[in-house]
Amino acid sequence: MLFTSKPDLDFLNKMGRNTMVEHLGITFTGYGEDYLEAVMPVTDKTKQPLGLLHGGANVVLAETLGSVAGMLMINPETHYCVGLEINANHLKSVKEGTVKGIVKPIHIGQKTQVWEIRIVTPEGKLSCISRITLAVLEKK
Repeated sequence: MLFTSKPDLDFLNKMGRNTMVEHLGITFTGYGEDYLEAVMPVTDKTKQPLGLLHGGANVVLAETLGSVAGMLMINPETHYCVGLEINANHLKSVKEGTVKGIVKPIHIGQKTQVWEIRIVTPEGKLSCISRITLAVLEKK
């Protein structure tokens, strides 16, 4: 398994309480050998004024997945991760349902990590692709 320990989905979902993650309805739903996944409902909280899923909500989902995956790769007693850069290409609009994001590693180094996040429509079509770069910092 890629992660240093088996992801505890209940713990990950509790971490998001009283944060933007909970406000947008993001829920961690699964993991595998080299990925972590979460879903986000397309509701009034995540839509822009035209009734489409807001690009910023996609970025919140992407950053949440990338940051949590990064955290699962380090020793939290000695290190932590912070975002350095994130980008997103919005490829297909979504008006309703639930989108799913899946994060996979591109580079896992001692000082930086790069993750790719693919967000798909309820029909499984690619809606957004994002990449996040994290800095791995030592706790002092």
